[in-house]
Amino acid sequence: MSRVGRVERITKETSVVVEIDLDGSGKVDVSTGVGFYDHMLDQLGRHGLFDLTVKTEGDLHIDSHHTIEDTALALGGAFKQALGDKVGIYRFGNCTVPLDESLAQVTVDLSGRPYLVHTEPEKMAPMIGEYDTTMTRHILESFVAQAQIALHVHVPYGRNAHHIVECQFKALARALRYASERDPRAAGILPSTKGAL
Repeated sequence: MSRVGRVERITKETSVVVEIDLDGSGKVDVSTGVGFYDHMLDQLGRHGLFDLTVKTEGDLHIDSHHTIEDTALALGGAFKQALGDKVGIYRFGNCTVPLDESLAQVTVDLSGRPYLVHTEPEKMAPMIGEYDTTMTRHILESFVAQAQIALHVHVPYGRNAHHIVECQFKALARALRYASERDPRAAGILPSTKGAL
């Protein structure tokens, strides 16, 4: 049974289509108009082994905020849709990823309850190309709100802004991959004592 999600989100500010296949091979086709964001979404698909298609047209003549935010919201919704009933998955996942001088630690629970804990170095470059580095937290907030997952992201140290952000996306990709994979020992079992996720 395929685990595919598709969300189309159209507002006066943006038009977004996101498709994700959790059991893919890391094929990515992303276009948001924000180069560095495209690069981060590429990391998410490739390291998560998700087939990911993102097509966003936004009001970039204003700035990149709406484009980035609405893409993250649609991505979270598509991820939740693809998870389906969550029967037989591992549910929890974590990964620590270094990128030169930076380190990201990510832990996820596909709990059905949105919660984000996020820490990263306060002093870093404010922009990476057209990407506002303060948007990283907002991307995660938006994704978590729609995916309905608990997500803890911690970057204890780092110096280069590009590295600090990129290691977060790589670790997130791996943690989501591990959490959403099917556990061969739990076939047909929902990983919750509540009977619901």
